[in-house]
Amino acid sequence: MVHPGRVATREDPTGQVPEPVARIENPQGASPILLICEHASRHLPGRYGTLGLGSAELESHIAWDPGALGVAQALSRLLDAPLIHAAVSRLVLDLNRDPSAPDSITSMSERTAIPGNLDLDDTERARRVREVYDAFHGAVDAYADARKAAGQVRAVVSIHSFTPVYRDVPRPWEIGLIFDRDERYARSVEAGLRQDPALNVGMNQPYSPADRVFHTLDRHAVRRGLAPLMIEIRNDMIRTEDGQSAWASRLAPLLREGARTL
Repeated sequence: MVHPGRVATREDPTGQVPEPVARIENPQGASPILLICEHASRHLPGRYGTLGLGSAELESHIAWDPGALGVAQALSRLLDAPLIHAAVSRLVLDLNRDPSAPDSITSMSERTAIPGNLDLDDTERARRVREVYDAFHGAVDAYADARKAAGQVRAVVSIHSFTPVYRDVPRPWEIGLIFDRDERYARSVEAGLRQDPALNVGMNQPYSPADRVFHTLDRHAVRRGLAPLMIEIRNDMIRTEDGQSAWASRLAPLLREGARTL
């Protein structure tokens, strides 16, 4: 079983101070839902410097999913659910991609070049996979296996946010539910959200598994026979704590009720 606060570490350039790759909150939570937030952090460990980017880029959506962690933490409290979230920016390595995929370490995000990711050799890529990907997902594997063995988990929910406009294309949805072959949980939550006729709900929008965004859920939910659900919330709606709390309050009862029927 992993421990609260620090579930996996990598060494900083001095080899002396361990930095967390993942953190767990509420590890003893009673909910059968496991929450994951892979793009929770914009932190770059010391060895990476700024990857050649300015402060504006490092605070933007290319580095993380703004607001997603706040929603995930609020859901963890409301549901009494365990939460595992990343402590390293996706600019180092995208934890929601297969590590063999070219864009798991991207040199271009939307229209921003990432100089520190250009022309990486196989040794550097392998080191990032080992120290970031393997550490994070190994920790989730260990925790999920322990919860399943104890009969304490039925669903895995991944929390993300998306930009209102991407490459000049507006995205009208306020929330998207992403699912693959197992639609049960997504359809249950959808039914609850549709009770508000003013809410623009996207099903497999703004992404779908065809965009290769289902990696975390394939690994940690589908392979264990657990119900998977990826939630994308438009980030202009969750920039503040009030917005994050409001969305968590809206989603918590729907997630709770949906999990009961699994």
